[in-house]
Order: sequence, then structure tokens, then C-alpha cells
Amino acid sequence: MISKNVKIALVFTVIIISVYCFLIKLPFPLRKMDTQLHAIFYFSAAAFLNILFYVKKLNTHFLIFGMLFLFSALIEFAQEFSNTMVKKRIHGNFDPVDLKYNLVGLTLFSIVWFIYFLKSTPINNVRTNE
Repeated sequence: MISKNVKIALVFTVIIISVYCFLIKLPFPLRKMDTQLHAIFYFSAAAFLNILFYVKKLNTHFLIFGMLFLFSALIEFAQEFSNTMVKKRIHGNFDPVDLKYNLVGLTLFSIVWFIYFLKSTPINNVRTNE
């Protein structure tokens, strides 16, 4: 079992790496699959956090979903802002299509998680009086 402090340190490290990677340009061969990479990243990020924190409650799952979508929007704004901070363009502009595919990745994982949630949640058998 991983301690809470290790989990927090791991999440913080992954956030720093993610921010850095989202603020640099993709290598040329990967630029044509940008939208798919966004969906895959956010699907994987949702899976990582839900598994790391062993999420069993809908509220917690939706909290992670919301935080990841907020993170995705903030990254898009940071990409736009980074172009004004640095003389050399390090990334493209704010792209609403990227937000759409971030949401696609999160939604696809939520469907998978919800199916798991339904299958793993015991159904309370209600006995009727006969």
C-alpha cells in the first residue's frame, strides 16, 4: 500500500512533467495525431488518478473528472500565454478542439469506470413480504 504522502508527491511530480510537456511543441511526426494524443492523455490521467486513489465513490470520480478538465482548460490558456512570455514560439495557440478531445478522453474513461462501478457495487436485495 502506498502512503498518502507518496501518492501526493507522485501526483505533484506528474503534474509538473505534464505541464512541461504540454507547453512544448510536439515532434513533427506526432503533430497530425494531436487530438488523439489529447484524448489518450486525459483517459490515462483519469485512470491513473482513479486507480492511485482507489476511487469507489461517484462524487470522488466526478471531482477528479472536473479537476482534470479544469487542468486541461488552464493548460490551453497557459499555451497561449507562454507565446507572449517567450520570444520564440514554444507552442501553438489556445485550441478549443483540444478541449473537446480532452473531454472525449475523460468521458470515455468515465464510461469504463462507471461500468466497473456498477459491476463492483453490491446490489441490495430487497425482500418482499410474501
